Amino acid sequence: MNTRSRAVLSHLALALAGSLLSLSPASAEETLRIAMTAADIPTTTGMPNNGWEGMRFLGYPIFEGLVLWDLTHADRLATLRPGLAEKWEQAPGDKKTWIFHLRHGIKFHDGTDFNADAVIWNLDRYFNKDSPQFEAGATGITRSRVPVLAGYKKIDDNTVALTTTKPASYFPSMVVYVLFTSPASFEKAGHDWARVATLPAAGTGPFRITQVTPRQSVRLARWDGYWDAGHKAKLDSVLLLPIPEANTRLAALRSGQVDWIEVPPPDGIPSLKAAGYTISTNSYPHVWPWFYNTGAANSPFKDVRVRQALNYCVDRKALVSLLNGTAEPAVGWLKPNDPAFGKPVNRYTFDPAKGKAMLAEAGYGAQKPLSFKVMISNAGSGQMLPLPMNELLQQNLKQACGVDVKFDVVEANVLMGAARLAPDNPGLHGAMAVNVGSPSIDIGMMARYFAAANFSPVGSNFAQWKDDKFEAALDTAANATNPATIQASFRAAHERLVDNPPWLYIVHDLNPRALNKKVHGFVPAQSWLVDLTLISLH
Repeated sequence: MNTRSRAVLSHLALALAGSLLSLSPASAEETLRIAMTAADIPTTTGMPNNGWEGMRFLGYPIFEGLVLWDLTHADRLATLRPGLAEKWEQAPGDKKTWIFHLRHGIKFHDGTDFNADAVIWNLDRYFNKDSPQFEAGATGITRSRVPVLAGYKKIDDNTVALTTTKPASYFPSMVVYVLFTSPASFEKAGHDWARVATLPAAGTGPFRITQVTPRQSVRLARWDGYWDAGHKAKLDSVLLLPIPEANTRLAALRSGQVDWIEVPPPDGIPSLKAAGYTISTNSYPHVWPWFYNTGAANSPFKDVRVRQALNYCVDRKALVSLLNGTAEPAVGWLKPNDPAFGKPVNRYTFDPAKGKAMLAEAGYGAQKPLSFKVMISNAGSGQMLPLPMNELLQQNLKQACGVDVKFDVVEANVLMGAARLAPDNPGLHGAMAVNVGSPSIDIGMMARYFAAANFSPVGSNFAQWKDDKFEAALDTAANATNPATIQASFRAAHERLVDNPPWLYIVHDLNPRALNKKVHGFVPAQSWLVDLTLISLH
């Protein structure tokens, strides 16, 4: 761990201690206290940073989208459900225009109306750099998640039209990531988003932000005026604490300072179970990879043989063992049992002989070893336990296939920003790969990460990977309305992701968390998100 990382952890440990000591016993009994993996609190303006952990805790609980996720089931993939829009459809005769019909009578937490004007105002905030409310930090996140949005307009007070750059049958699964903040929050803060973050900002969700203590904590309270009467929160309040170091999170749980920790250290899981804590895991649509930088001028990953070779050189089972079974091997973007996995030619296993032979064909061996740098984080959303995991991979690749890997360790938000940079951008520090966890839930997410139209820095295709067969399959799915056609195209597209890999596929996260036994009602949905409204304390 570098000096900067130690300093950050030391600062946060002191901040955590101050936050926890400020809690009275009564408030601790009434408040669900969650230790996040983030190094800092996610931004609180309505489009949180810190990746999917930010969306999990400071996105949907407070701020909502036209479309929402159904997170009430653990036995199947999360699906879309109506949110601030009660329904939507493609415009007759125009596959590039989607009509969203807004719910009537919804109020933001500040009492102002949610309506078409609020939708357009927020879309300008994200997509119109000349608007007074343009928020630079939020726009990079949102644009990368909705890369096909071309335009939008108000039809009437309760109807908006969104247009796409091309037909996209999966557009609703992208719209789900656009969240809405009250325009009045921006006005109250004097048109200053930094002040909006501490007001706090108003959303429409089942919880509202009541207190923001920079770098220490965020407190949420149940919103009794929530529009969905059947989905109101049971908890009085939630306290969110950033604790990036896994053993510090573990100590906080054992000492009773928190009730819930994200990603417990694997070697602590058996003792937690023995002590009566709940260890929650589930099969999640999430992959922990290295994104290859194929676009950099001198990248060794321009050669598909090198990209395939590393996928044969990785000992995934050893990594799963390191994680005490809280992950499963990844041999593609999707899991092998997913209906859309398909039948690729390559079925990656730990086969060093095959990996070394492919590297030799590409010109790498004992006299000229493959050598490159990977940018990784020290902690953070979706990153699991990146330091020990990457150290194992470093040793594994050296011993199995003679590959030399060096790391550039940065804070998680820096890493996620780097994953949207152009291949030779100085901000990458020469990295030929970045280690960023990725949701892998649907074809819309696949399009976001791998479509050629989404090359970085415009979109999330960091690898700047282009495959004609993939593009054809994706185009068929985008233009289709028949679910069977979409699913068949999804399979064909995924086969190309395996056989012409833009990433090194390593493991799928089982998203482990440890809960105090007084936490009831938690549902480990097959999503990177959770539904806090289901939870109660006894």
